[in-house]
Amino acid sequence: MPRYQHILFDLDGTLIDSAPAILASFRDAFARTGIAPVSAIDESIIGPPLLETLQLLSGSRDTALIERLADAFKASYDSEGYKQTAAYAGVGEMLTQLRGAGRQLSIATNKRILPTRLILAHLGWLDHFDHIYALDLFAPRLPDKAAMIARLLADHEIAQDASIYIGDRSEDGESADANQLPFIAATWGYGSIAAADMPTRWRAAATPAAMAGLLLAG
Repeated sequence: MPRYQHILFDLDGTLIDSAPAILASFRDAFARTGIAPVSAIDESIIGPPLLETLQLLSGSRDTALIERLADAFKASYDSEGYKQTAAYAGVGEMLTQLRGAGRQLSIATNKRILPTRLILAHLGWLDHFDHIYALDLFAPRLPDKAAMIARLLADHEIAQDASIYIGDRSEDGESADANQLPFIAATWGYGSIAAADMPTRWRAAATPAAMAGLLLAG
């Protein structure tokens, strides 16, 4: 069996450029509710779960206020906004190549499960993935990405020594570490990792083609 038989992927900033759609829906949510953001709505906010991001942008932890913003965001993003999402160049080919080589692929993302599935269907990628996990897939909601990866591995009896996680942010690498998985950073996205600043145990790929090469060599 290949070393990396099971490949787990982050979604935003790794496989898809979702920033234009997400940022437009955040701006729409604040406009609809008449609430003024206290932080810039730019690419630096992409990645964390929705409620955490809304707390950051609003400068508030008031439950009712955050729920108003979340409802406004979902109304925008889940209806039409998600359709602005684009695949990074070469990612579709990478996924097809990995599947063709017999690898099993999964998604483990901070994005909510509904738009995750909508986007994968919109891009024609649903059939690429054996498992699609999000923090809100379960009740109660999973606390973080590390717990989500652990749940995915346990639910499907996936061996750690045959698996790897791919993402674009330091949180992704740390979540892989927490589960004793190797990690490769996708540095083509808008994540926070610079290859020069990564721990030596992490690797990086600058293009989807390079990523496929690393994964198929494993």
